[in-house]
Amino acid sequence: MNNEDVFYDAVTGLDSDESYERVSEASYKDAKGFDCSSQTNNGSVPQENGIKKHRTSLPAPMFSRSSMNIWGILKKCIGLELSKITMPIIFNEPLSFLQRISEYMEHTYLINRACSLSDSIQRMQAVAAFAVSAVASQWDRTGKPFNPLLGETYELIREELGFRLVSEQVSHHPPVSAFHAESLAGDFVFHGSIYPKLKFWGKSVEAEPRGTITLELLKLNEAYTWSNPYCCVHNIILGKLWIEQYGTVEIVNHSTGEKCVLNFKPCGMFGKELHKVEGYIQDKSKKKLCIIYGKWTECMWSVDPQAYEAHKKSEKKGDNQKTKKTEALGKPENDEADDMPEVLETVSVVPGSTLLWRIESRPAHSVMMYNFTNFAMSLNELEPGMEATLAPTDCRFRPDIRAMENGNMDEASREKERLEEKQRAARKDRAKLNEEWRTRWFQMGTNPYTGSQDWIYSGGYFDRNYQNLPDIY
Repeated sequence: MNNEDVFYDAVTGLDSDESYERVSEASYKDAKGFDCSSQTNNGSVPQENGIKKHRTSLPAPMFSRSSMNIWGILKKCIGLELSKITMPIIFNEPLSFLQRISEYMEHTYLINRACSLSDSIQRMQAVAAFAVSAVASQWDRTGKPFNPLLGETYELIREELGFRLVSEQVSHHPPVSAFHAESLAGDFVFHGSIYPKLKFWGKSVEAEPRGTITLELLKLNEAYTWSNPYCCVHNIILGKLWIEQYGTVEIVNHSTGEKCVLNFKPCGMFGKELHKVEGYIQDKSKKKLCIIYGKWTECMWSVDPQAYEAHKKSEKKGDNQKTKKTEALGKPENDEADDMPEVLETVSVVPGSTLLWRIESRPAHSVMMYNFTNFAMSLNELEPGMEATLAPTDCRFRPDIRAMENGNMDEASREKERLEEKQRAARKDRAKLNEEWRTRWFQMGTNPYTGSQDWIYSGGYFDRNYQNLPDIY
């Protein structure tokens, strides 16, 4: 292992249930009654009602991670930024961070909904629901995505969802991933750059969100910007891993001056606030026009502010009757692990509320597949004919990720080390020649809505002119 493995997202590579053991693909197929293959016998891409079908599982289930001693790796990192840290490959999930970013687009229908609405407040509601849905895939996803190599790219075209996306690793130190998605119908552009700052706090890893996300509704001449909430993974050393998101997310409509303020609530002493999101939409004079509430793991609703306040008052009366019993119990003592509070109830829906978004159920076998959603299952799929059209720098061609996906952990580890050695050698060669790295598809520029520096897509990727790309694999 080397010392240049960079943590991405708020993930550390541990499994939320450390009891899983390696099983063969054949026995797993027989036990669960499904086939890992995503292709028909003649090699063509399967279709259903004219729509391309994507695979619904990985070629092999995940390995057990229970034998690894992560404390030996992390004990010297308490309070420090996790910018350089060695992590065994078994703590990864078989996706690149560039592919993980593309999971923002799973709920593209919310952007399409915003494009179809004539009222700006309703559009903001749809955009707010999209911003929350973009982090929903992180629920129980405690595997660490692979760090993109400098110059690595990923493209994703989903005709059934109406978008195409390209991303590029534009910097290695510090690590920065830039992405650009656009509507196939010309309705929107969604873009940004992600470079989270992570710290290890003994029993947890915290990710501070860095980077601006921009959504442009082209036909409406509107632009929205926001940043993601903080994310924390608990019980890095001992106990069951669990994730919480917290912090304030402000979504600004730069065309109307309207703003949505979302408070991702921290867990709290007794876990009552776990996963909860609560906020409001205000006009440019700061008048609250509606309340938005729910859970980032479940659903989001909107309601009139007066109805919401009345409901909260009635709830508070009921809670007061339970206070003495709760205080008598006190905070449970636990010096070894931060136990995840038991989630006893779903969102309490205020009468008169409108549903904005609800998460889709994960497949039954997700627990054996790194807790992937159906959308995530398909991201590293290499369909027939793709080799001829994809850029040679695309994540799907990474041999370490492909080996891990196929269940060959030894090969994955060897390939990961080889790729990192190759990356270091290329960097030394550039230093000898006094050459600077040049990005291909993104350039540093000014975000016209925030005025801050950002990585802007320079175009041309889908022209398929892939000459003179770096040999990174």
